[in-house]
Amino acid sequence: MDWLMGKSKAKPNGKKPAAEEKKVYLEPEYAKSRITDCEFRELVVLPREIDLNEWLASNTTTFFHHVNLQYSTISEFCTGEACQTMAVCNTQYYWYDERGKKVKCTAPQYVDFVMSSVQKLVTDEDVFPTKYGREFPSSFESLVKKICRYLFHVLAHIYSSHFKETLALELHGHLNTLYIHFILFAREFNLLDPKETAIMDDLTEVLCSGGGHGGGSTDGASGGGAGAQNHVKER
Repeated sequence: MDWLMGKSKAKPNGKKPAAEEKKVYLEPEYAKSRITDCEFRELVVLPREIDLNEWLASNTTTFFHHVNLQYSTISEFCTGEACQTMAVCNTQYYWYDERGKKVKCTAPQYVDFVMSSVQKLVTDEDVFPTKYGREFPSSFESLVKKICRYLFHVLAHIYSSHFKETLALELHGHLNTLYIHFILFAREFNLLDPKETAIMDDLTEVLCSGGGHGGGSTDGASGGGAGAQNHVKER
């Protein structure tokens, strides 16, 4: 679990930012696409008589599987050559190994690190207990926050680098729905630092304003976007 303990640092990397590409995922005709009319703000609330850790565990595991599945649909396009760094807009993410050493890696390598490590955690009975009488570790909430942070990186990379492929596969409605559900759940239980998710604030504003529901006929979302970051960062 040492991989989860590394702290991320953001700072200018000294390079001039490349001309920012148009964010296709913000265009209304695509941003309004959903696969359900569900009211997500109600869906994420902790049900009565359900233990908080049980609720966090169940949803975190589900989000992990859904993000993994969503990424798998475009994984053939996310290659070491096409995505030489784990980039989201003008930010680059680095992996931290067991000793806390920063590792520069390609996007597919980073995602593989994320998925392999999270898979190991969610199947560990000492961390995500499934048997009656087993207790959650005292560090459980912090581990969930770390998992959500890395899953956010993967979702953000899909939008930033592979939305056109997602469109071609007609899976943007699935991606939008997953993002809304994930972000609203994370907000409900304060699982993501707003500074961490600021890079996608424009998308979050468009998708999650108005209650985070699907609207009529599985389409419906509107809203403006916050200004994008104007310099390259590393994390």
